[in-house]
Amino acid sequence: MADEMNATQRRMVGHGAIIMLIGLLAGFGLAIELVGGFEYFPGQLLAMDPPADGSAWARTHVGGLLNGLMVFAGALLLWGLAAPAKLNKQIAWMLVGAGYANTIFYWAGMFAPGRALTFGDNRIGETSLAGVIGFAPAFVFAAVTMVAMVLLAKHAFASAKAV
Repeated sequence: MADEMNATQRRMVGHGAIIMLIGLLAGFGLAIELVGGFEYFPGQLLAMDPPADGSAWARTHVGGLLNGLMVFAGALLLWGLAAPAKLNKQIAWMLVGAGYANTIFYWAGMFAPGRALTFGDNRIGETSLAGVIGFAPAFVFAAVTMVAMVLLAKHAFASAKAV
């Protein structure tokens, strides 16, 4: 196993941190929506009414954090498995891309009547530009992420046989 993370893995950690930061920012939206404003001093509330409801902000907050963790975990697994350079690069773009695609999905879903779950109307709501913007990258990277998991599993099982 390599002693240090390589440049690709370090970039993954950087992108994971950005994705988590965006998720953490959604936590402010959640808190503001829940209490009806921003408490700038104890007991002093600046009234605000952000778009979307508390459950949408909660999904965006938690989803962002989990997507950042997915990218972090991918970097750590690649390092721990001493993955070859080609696999590092493949998994990196796949997981980083999925992290950002899902971030777009969650944020756009807050403004989409159909929650960005389909290209067209669904039982939750009508289609919208925000819905298409949110759903398109998430749809593509859902498949890409499954391929990434197959590649990781294949490498893990192959390296386990070699030990």
